[in-house]
This record gives sequence, C-alpha cells and structure tokens, in this order.
Amino acid sequence: MAGGDREPLERIAAALERLAPPPPPPTDWHAAPAYRWEGERARAVLVLDALPLEALHGIDTQKVALRNLCARLASGAAAHDVLLWGARGMGKSALVRACVADVQRGDPAALALVQLAPGTLPSFPALIAELASQNRAFMLFIDDLGFGADGRAEMLALRSLLDGGIAPRPAHIRLAVTANRRGIVEREDTSAAIHERDERDDALALADRFGLTLGFHPADKDTYLAILKGYTAPLGLAFDPEEAMAFAIQRGNRSGRTALQFATELAGRAGKTL
Repeated sequence: MAGGDREPLERIAAALERLAPPPPPPTDWHAAPAYRWEGERARAVLVLDALPLEALHGIDTQKVALRNLCARLASGAAAHDVLLWGARGMGKSALVRACVADVQRGDPAALALVQLAPGTLPSFPALIAELASQNRAFMLFIDDLGFGADGRAEMLALRSLLDGGIAPRPAHIRLAVTANRRGIVEREDTSAAIHERDERDDALALADRFGLTLGFHPADKDTYLAILKGYTAPLGLAFDPEEAMAFAIQRGNRSGRTALQFATELAGRAGKTL
C-alpha cells in the first residue's frame, strides 16, 4: 500500500483512539472495607453498611460461629466457605456484613467483603485471579442464591466453582452464600417427582461443598419480642407486645427484619433514629 493510502487510515485510527474512553484504572483492593464485583471490574464501597454485631439478637450461635470464621480468615488461618440458609428476614445477610465489620475494627486492612452482583458468576474465575496476588483476605458474598428456573443453573455453576475446578482457590479467599430455601440442607426422602428429587440432590451437593453451614429458623413469639427489645431498649423506647405482634401478623412473619421495621416505626414516632 502506498504511503499516501495509509495516511487516511492512520488519521481515522487516531481519531477513533481519541474518541474511545480510557480503560478504567485497576482496582485498589486495599482502599476500601468492601467492594461490589460487577462482572468486569469492582466498585469500591467506602462505608460498609453493617449493624453492630451486638445489635443482632436471636442468632447467638450463628454469630459466634461466623465471627470466629471471619477472624480466622483475616489472620491467615485455615477457614471454611460458609452457607447461611433458612428463614427470610432472620439476619443472614446482616450477619455477614456485621461479622466482617467487627473483624475490621481490630485491623481494617486484614479483611474485605466483596459482594458479587447478580449474574456475575461466569466472571468468578476472573475475580479469583485478580484477588489471588493481593496481600489481604477476602470474603466473597453471594446474597440470596436463587432456586428458580434460572437459579438452578446458577447453583450448578457455583457448585462447580467451589469444588470442581482444576485450579486451586487461594486460602485467603472464601465464600459466604445466603439462601432462603430450607431444603438446601434437608436430606429426608419424599415421594416427589424425579425432577424434584434431582433438584434436591443438586442442592445437597452444593451444600456439601461448604465447610460451615448455619441454619436460620423462623422466630417464635418470645424470640421476636426479645429481638425487638434489643433494638428498642438502648433508645429507652417502650412497646406494647400486642401491637408488636399485630405488626408482625400484618407483614406475614415474625423475624429479625420485622422487629427492626417495628423498632424503626417506634423510633420515628419518638423523633429518634436507630
């Protein structure tokens, strides 16, 4: 090609290069307490939204187990992947955030929480590769794992990524996964159809890949009221148990989330904040 013919092409290429947005800067994995992985890059979360660990009530056994696990991970000791399963609104996601934040109080640089946005499981290996060389522990957080039509494919993909790959996952990277479906760890046989048994077997195979599983069960009346008292007592707020129960009935469940919502209502009436 003659030199004169190349010049227009070079000018076009240079113009396109000027129009193209610059590549995003690499993620600083030591700059924030938490991150949100969006499939190709991470977005830093400068303030981790977490309740104080002592503000979570009715799940004392789960608190101790997960707090100890996060501390082990942050210290460089062997740690499990963890599955938090069971009743909605009983503090699964809140506990993950609270435990990481509590460990960060002692050493903010030791541990970070990385939440995977929905639909980003296919990019999981890329995230692991990016974090592998970092001198920091990471708890990867998959919240509310689905079990619907698309959820089964997601569940199978996660199962493979947890224990089915040929490349080892570094010891400073572990997963915390929450799921509402109680059947993910139930093992009793039923007379369900074949495909339903297959789905249950898939769920059990996934659960087996977690070294720590924590169950969260619906709150009875006394537990619900105790959780509510844990939110209201520090503010000097009194409540009518009958009104509290009516609030829960109106929302269809007794849970830590419902207790927090009612406490928020009481605090608002009194002109206070939680």
